[in-house]
Amino acid sequence: MSLSNRQLRYLRGLCHKLKPVVMVGDKGLSENVRTEIETALNHHELVKIKLKADRETRTAWANQIEQSFGAETVQTIGQVASFFRRNPKKPVIDLPT
Repeated sequence: MSLSNRQLRYLRGLCHKLKPVVMVGDKGLSENVRTEIETALNHHELVKIKLKADRETRTAWANQIEQSFGAETVQTIGQVASFFRRNPKKPVIDLPT
């Protein structure tokens, strides 16, 4: 799913009030962290994830999250990345067209 610029701007605006739901630390994207990300995306659709590592590792983790979960990166600021994935059964966020 590719988001338009208008939809990305809208989602970035929603991200401001969010707190990170999942934190990825020294152990990386372990099975437990993957389960938490999956649950958060299913429930919230738009989530912030704190990635505690150097820049190259954070970029690699963000790419893995995009590919593994079918999520889109909305924005990345420092160690915090925001991801969006539409819930096909019960959509939570009404995106502009």
